[in-house]
Amino acid sequence: MRRGSGAVHTRLRMALAALVTWPLAAATEAQPAERTIVVSPNGAVRSITDGIARSRDGDRIVIEPGTYREPTIVVDRRVTIEGTGFPTLDGEGQREIMHITANGVTVRGLRFAHVGPSHVEDRAAIRVSDATGCAIENNRLDDAFFGIYLSRVTDCRVVKNVIRGTPRTEESSGNGIHLWSSSNVLVAENTISGHRDGLYFEFTRSTEARGNVSARNVRYGLHFMYSDSCRYLDNTFQRNGAGVAVMYTKTVAMVGNRFEDNRGSAAYGLLLKEIADPVLERNVFRGNTVGLFADGAARLAATGNRFENNGWAVKLMASTEDGRFAENEFVGNTFDVSSNSRSTSTRFDGNYWSAYEGYDLDRDGVGDVPHRPVRLFSILVEANEPTLILLRSLFVRLLDTAERVLPSLTPETLADARPAMRPLTPEP
Repeated sequence: MRRGSGAVHTRLRMALAALVTWPLAAATEAQPAERTIVVSPNGAVRSITDGIARSRDGDRIVIEPGTYREPTIVVDRRVTIEGTGFPTLDGEGQREIMHITANGVTVRGLRFAHVGPSHVEDRAAIRVSDATGCAIENNRLDDAFFGIYLSRVTDCRVVKNVIRGTPRTEESSGNGIHLWSSSNVLVAENTISGHRDGLYFEFTRSTEARGNVSARNVRYGLHFMYSDSCRYLDNTFQRNGAGVAVMYTKTVAMVGNRFEDNRGSAAYGLLLKEIADPVLERNVFRGNTVGLFADGAARLAATGNRFENNGWAVKLMASTEDGRFAENEFVGNTFDVSSNSRSTSTRFDGNYWSAYEGYDLDRDGVGDVPHRPVRLFSILVEANEPTLILLRSLFVRLLDTAERVLPSLTPETLADARPAMRPLTPEP
């Protein structure tokens, strides 16, 4: 090899490497940098619609304090819209405020107010349609017909919003957070009150609701239909008109939730209707007219839940089959369990019953005689509700005692053969 040929080869390799990487470097340099567009009542850009029109994908639009009244704002490009000091977007009771149609849009730090009711359209403070990757977070929504409405969306987040409606009738109130035909949505740490349903999910798949507080809504704290493979974790549903309804679906897990003070002639902590393979774990049902009402719930698995101070802790209809209640606590309920069938395939095993009057001679923590949680009087009440007036009477106590000694009308198969002698968890 001639002298200097190594240096020549090195220069050639460097030149070739530059040729290979030049198109990528040129493309990278050609990408526009993120810009910030400021919207303010007295600035160069005075409307949010104008700010969006001036933007391009990836830009950030900052809204300064003030009140903005403009026609429905259409977000049709991938931008972040962020408020400073919660500026108000006012629908003046006449129109929807914001409609998002682009992918990857983030909306945070804004106050949406005054979306009036309508009988011909579902007006919302924030509507997202046919989009993916949206984030609606840390906003305040006041006096809106529908709060946040997601339609045909995927991979979106609705997090840490405060949604306060004006309670009206069911017909003139919308839902706080409404999901329709959507999947892979996270709904977390929102506070919702004063709507028809706090959370409403329909035809939704693989969605998680976590850490929300849904209270004092006209109808349901959560209304859930035709949606499979969803999870509800650590939510609080309190003082809603009819409680929570989960219906017409399969494979739903509800873990660590609180169902409290949902009272009324047609109110439940939780209604399960025509549902397959539901899982209930570590939930608290407290102070409800009916804690859990199961009608057509197939293969219900209830473990580690606490039913406390309810009128009826659990109502099992004859259509509920192959269920299992294990290691739950029933404390201070008027009726622990009632059923409209004398033969049921639902089994109880190892639950704690404060009404249990048995004994534990071998001191293994398990009662030596089975516990029959269905009172004869509950069967009479099921057939004729006005008999509740006799609840505290001596006659009813004698009737229940006689039935426990010689059971004749209560379901033969509905008994806990291994009742726990002490609560399974510390007093909450």
